[in-house]
Formats: sequence, structure tokens, C-alpha cells
Amino acid sequence: MPDKPISVRLDADAQRALAELTAGGASQSEAIRKALIDASHAAWYAQAREDAKRIAADPADRAEIAAIQEFFGELDLPG
Repeated sequence: MPDKPISVRLDADAQRALAELTAGGASQSEAIRKALIDASHAAWYAQAREDAKRIAADPADRAEIAAIQEFFGELDLPG
């Protein structure tokens, strides 16, 4: 997908954050791209943590996990 230009209005906090992110020499575009990707990854990991907590708290899910672990433990896998 080709690069897509956007425009954004930055408040004082966002301007300070962008200044910090570009202090090492990164361009504003590089800093913003990295921040978006980092935020996306953080959200994905937060969702994964919430899913893990939900699964760990559900007795039926824990039983299913135990059954799968037992099944794979019984397999005679080489190595």
C-alpha cells in the first residue's frame, strides 16, 4: 500500500511528546509512524493479557487446556 499523507492537530502534550520522539534525530514522520505502530502493538498485547485473564478465570477453559495438554503429553513424538 502506498504511503498516505495525513494531517493532524497537536495539542501541547502531543507537541511535547513529538519533540521528545524527534530529539534523537528522527523525522516527525518517522516518529509518528513508530508511535502508531508501538501503540497498535501495545493495544494488541493488552487485549492478549485480558484474554489470558478471562481464560484463566473460566473453569471450562482451564479444563479444555488441561485436556489438550494431556493429549499432547500422551503423543509419542520423536526428538
